[in-house]
Amino acid sequence: MELSLKEQCKSLKLANVPLLYQDIPFKEPEQYLTALFREELAARQAKRIEKLVKKAGFPSTKSLDSFDWSTVTLPESSSKTELTELAFIERKENILAVGTVGTGKTFLAVALGLKACAQGKTVRFFRCIDLANTLLDSHRQGRLKKTMDTLSKAELLIIDEIGFVPLDRSGAELIFNVVAQAYERQSIIITSNLQFGEWNSVLGDNRLTAAMIDRLVHHAHILAFEGESYRLRQALSGLHESQKNEKEEIDANNCSPPSPSGEGGPHISVTLT
Repeated sequence: MELSLKEQCKSLKLANVPLLYQDIPFKEPEQYLTALFREELAARQAKRIEKLVKKAGFPSTKSLDSFDWSTVTLPESSSKTELTELAFIERKENILAVGTVGTGKTFLAVALGLKACAQGKTVRFFRCIDLANTLLDSHRQGRLKKTMDTLSKAELLIIDEIGFVPLDRSGAELIFNVVAQAYERQSIIITSNLQFGEWNSVLGDNRLTAAMIDRLVHHAHILAFEGESYRLRQALSGLHESQKNEKEEIDANNCSPPSPSGEGGPHISVTLT
């Protein structure tokens, strides 16, 4: 029995060709096939990126184009271009984003992670407490090695919000193991509202904290975030806009037009001499 075009393409692993072939203009055979296979490759890449983004586990979608760099102080050895072009991933370096709550640390981490996915890189995103709980669950179920192996395959690990929730000793030790495993093999982005000297309040052990920080900062771009919370600014801006609209509405209601009969309007007196 003769196979249909769709069935033949499926056997050849050309899943997108049946959806594309009618839209490709035909001039001559080689041009047509070249254009058709180019579109097939592009569709495959788009699906691969979509899978990478889904697997990464980002909490939202952010773009570097809309990131406000005014809150960030870069070290002299780093540059905006170097970071946004992801050279740090190729060199297995880290980014440590430290500073005030709401100034864009997570925004930047997600935006860099999404760009890495767009370049075909494997990324994993975790809030610190979620990663600790995942590792603890894996340890209890005898799957810790498998989980660690999975994490080791990511080219970029993002650990968000170190400092918001204290970890117990077991959780802190497991997070340290992830950092130690990644040292000089993978890139890590860490975000924290705490200065390094305060991390022991979260990790609960001075020696473990010192060992973790030592590994993270050895090949790192340390970014200082300062300024007013972006979320607070946005909320206040919305409040001010609402108050402005309300005032304009009240002012408009107080300025009613004169009545055609003269009632309620200005009284004009004319004296004839």
